[in-house]
Amino acid sequence: QVQLVESGGGLVQAGGSLRLSCADSGRTLSSYIMGWFRQAPGKEREFVAGISRGGGSTYYADSVKGRFTISRDNAKNTVYLQMNSLKPEDTAGYYCAARRGVRVSLGQEAYDYWGQGTQVTVSS
Repeated sequence: QVQLVESGGGLVQAGGSLRLSCADSGRTLSSYIMGWFRQAPGKEREFVAGISRGGGSTYYADSVKGRFTISRDNAKNTVYLQMNSLKPEDTAGYYCAARRGVRVSLGQEAYDYWGQGTQVTVSS
């Protein structure tokens, strides 16, 4: 069973960096396509980044392209989101998600498992 736990969120000044981690205690992460989503207060949850099972293909929302990097270490059952040059508009709860499908999907409905989320707050 997939059990996702995010960590690494916090408060950072604009221009700073954070690295989020998503660990799978079920030790099955290599079987899943992984994605990061975020949700700000009063807004819809949106796709941030996704990565294929082997890590060879990655996808990003236009708003984070060039600033965020998604990666995975299947031996450690962990997916990462390196966030650089953070902006106040990046403030949100960040969630990792896993899906069984063939390729990364931008739609949250395509994902089968979700973590509880970690809060990222970027001050100006």
